[in-house]
Amino acid sequence: MTEVSSLTGRLLVATPALADPNFDRAVVLILDHDEEGSLGVVLNRPTPVDVNDILEGWGDLAGEPGVVFQGGPVSLDSALGVAVVPGGATGQAAPLGWRRVHGAIGLVDLEAPPELLASALGSLRIFAGYAGWGPGQLEDELVDGAWYVVESEPGDVSCPAPERLWREVLRRQRGELAMVATYPDDPSLN
Repeated sequence: MTEVSSLTGRLLVATPALADPNFDRAVVLILDHDEEGSLGVVLNRPTPVDVNDILEGWGDLAGEPGVVFQGGPVSLDSALGVAVVPGGATGQAAPLGWRRVHGAIGLVDLEAPPELLASALGSLRIFAGYAGWGPGQLEDELVDGAWYVVESEPGDVSCPAPERLWREVLRRQRGELAMVATYPDDPSLN
């Protein structure tokens, strides 16, 4: 797969036609996409669990709301940390415990001491589980019209109102795609 065709760092926005309840109005940040498959996290599924309840010391670094997010239906007993490092896209040396995914967005080593990264992080979100696709599976879903693919912005990772992220991401698109943001929650009531 060429660099141009990689979706790493981009967003998948669920279309209204996507029938899987795991991804209803989901916004997924793709963390890895290559010929072996794809991995991402759902950015707009907060849980009621505080970060400090499962990862001591990381709660103070997590953005609002300071809860764990359900990153997807796979491996819900594992945690991923996704963080934005201001200036991370300018070629500076990456802070210890952070690995660049795309631009200023990267993965955090949650085994590292939180204080090691505290001064470098602009925002942090903790995810339980992830969304995963086998080889060619995501491409098939794209052909079937299940997802819109759009550019991500660093602020998407730490959106303080995750319940509005689906509409906000669509609203900032150009053309007809922006109109999808007005799609009703229950079209049968229209």
